[in-house]
Amino acid sequence: MQTSPPYTSLVAVGDSFTEGMSDLLPDGTYRGWADLLAARMAARTPGFRYANLAVRGKLIGQILDEQVDAAAAMRADVVTLVGGLNDALRPKCDMGRVRALLTEAVERLAPNCKQLVLMHSPGRRGPVLERFRPRMEALFACIDELAERHGALVVDLYGAPALADPRLWDVDRLHLTAEGHRRVAEAVWQTLGYEPQDPEWATPLPADPPPGWWIRRAADVRFARQHLLPWIGRRLTGRSSGDGRPPKRPELLPYDEPQRPA
Repeated sequence: MQTSPPYTSLVAVGDSFTEGMSDLLPDGTYRGWADLLAARMAARTPGFRYANLAVRGKLIGQILDEQVDAAAAMRADVVTLVGGLNDALRPKCDMGRVRALLTEAVERLAPNCKQLVLMHSPGRRGPVLERFRPRMEALFACIDELAERHGALVVDLYGAPALADPRLWDVDRLHLTAEGHRRVAEAVWQTLGYEPQDPEWATPLPADPPPGWWIRRAADVRFARQHLLPWIGRRLTGRSSGDGRPPKRPELLPYDEPQRPA
């Protein structure tokens, strides 16, 4: 009989992916894979503690400056670190600098937790992925090297066929749906050594007839107006969607599960 790993605390570090966009709760806040994972771990371990320091829009340098030392000081059993993709998706990106900053983050975190968890972020099928694939794969190669050097676990979401499916991505085409986040939580859960609750989390979704041309074009126009143009505006003015926004769980405290959507 498989026993649960003896993890009593979790700290999540990163950007919007770890904050939980676009898994929206009734009160207007985001849940996401890290909250789902914490809920599962808490159900197995009385007194389980959880902090989520992730803030949307953060680059790896900001994650290093604003989150890493705070996370290291908490000395949690498990720390998850997902960062660098926002850098890689920018028109101009110094991947050497990203690698150096990610290396520093891992070197600060690894000695201060029982288990560090890194990830290959998922990629939605389409032209954006193809354009930035070389940068993403360079980032993932760095992650693999760091994991081997520091004994971290790596969750390969990039290689999961289901998470490439556009149906698991929100209308902004940047963030996973609630179902996408559920699958990520399952992937991390299994990587940490817990018994699977959904062994088929990475399995592709059943085939679905593609939407018609007019539906696709209407979706493209809506995406450009509601998400792409504001994103370009923030890039041109040097602003970020996370400016001034605090983390949703800044302290390592006993986990209380928020209300779930009806």
